[in-house]
Amino acid sequence: MNPIRRLVVACLIAGTAAAAQAVEAIALVRGLSHPWGLAFLPDFERDGRMLVTERDGRMRVVNVRGERGAPIAGLPPVDARGQGGLLDVVLHPQFERNRWVYWSYSEAGEGGNSTAVARGKLELDGLQARLAEVQVVFRQVPKVSSTAHFGSRLVFARDGRLFITLGDRFSRRHDAQSLANHLGKVVRVEADGRVPADNPFVGRAGARPEIWSLGHRNVQGAALHPVTGELWTHEHGPQGGDEVNPTEAGRNYGWPVITYGAEYVTGWKIGEGTAKAGMEQPVTHWVPSIAPSGMAFLTSDRYPGWKGDLFVGALRAQLLVRLKLDGRRVLSEERLLQDLGQRIRDVRQGPDGWLYLLTDSDDGQVLRLAP
Repeated sequence: MNPIRRLVVACLIAGTAAAAQAVEAIALVRGLSHPWGLAFLPDFERDGRMLVTERDGRMRVVNVRGERGAPIAGLPPVDARGQGGLLDVVLHPQFERNRWVYWSYSEAGEGGNSTAVARGKLELDGLQARLAEVQVVFRQVPKVSSTAHFGSRLVFARDGRLFITLGDRFSRRHDAQSLANHLGKVVRVEADGRVPADNPFVGRAGARPEIWSLGHRNVQGAALHPVTGELWTHEHGPQGGDEVNPTEAGRNYGWPVITYGAEYVTGWKIGEGTAKAGMEQPVTHWVPSIAPSGMAFLTSDRYPGWKGDLFVGALRAQLLVRLKLDGRRVLSEERLLQDLGQRIRDVRQGPDGWLYLLTDSDDGQVLRLAP
């Protein structure tokens, strides 16, 4: 590996006696155009290969030596404008057997655009690849004339169902409280797009059966809790009110009725306040907004004192947040990489136990965090 750039930042490791610990953010790959999602291929520990999406509509195979393959052929058209484009990417849990790769993207259509999720079978030859048998497995309804708030993270649950996080499209915030659409929702589908029979709103008149939870603004971080298997998400608030939530079936997370944020420009109050019966409270929130994106629980012993912690990337604040947890309670928060000066778009734990980050810029990078 030939690190392109190293940044050393001091941080405190929680423990019996807190001590300064140097952390290096090592640039493995650079020259990516606003990378958004990262997935590790099964041979990662041997060959260092990963899939990376670029928001303008390209997906590539890259490796830890800084090599980049040509854009992968076979993707459907992507409406890459504003916050839209090619977004998250994940492998099917049985990828080594079935070769399915899943990705989310903004799809144009009647009425505007919306988040869609497709899958295809990956055919690999070194760093070159193509996708075959491409199928769209989910489309957000309705399509909206907007270039903002698409979501969208993809997470496979332990039972093989797929969680998809969806934004409220910015101009349709009140639809986040309606079960008649997918705006401002987390949805749950089978791997082929069918609706699971035990989804919380199946059979309810007027409700979209894919819905798992409602009352979200723009969810750009999602991960399974390593002990409980619960889905945890985080979402953008407006001026403040970014939230982290364990995201349970049928629950209402409040937007825009309750929020810790305020209107842009004016600073005026939104909704009814910060709490209301029947609506969930976050385990933590940020005021002012850090603009969170990407999230991962650390399950390895690579970083002394950090096992079990939750890591959240930040775009606006340009840093990495470490949350020390006790169950669902946040014990402390630490802000890392504040001198990096980069918008952190995605955070993943690799098969080797290290944390990997994507930076959101014209010269986007894949970073590895090493003590």
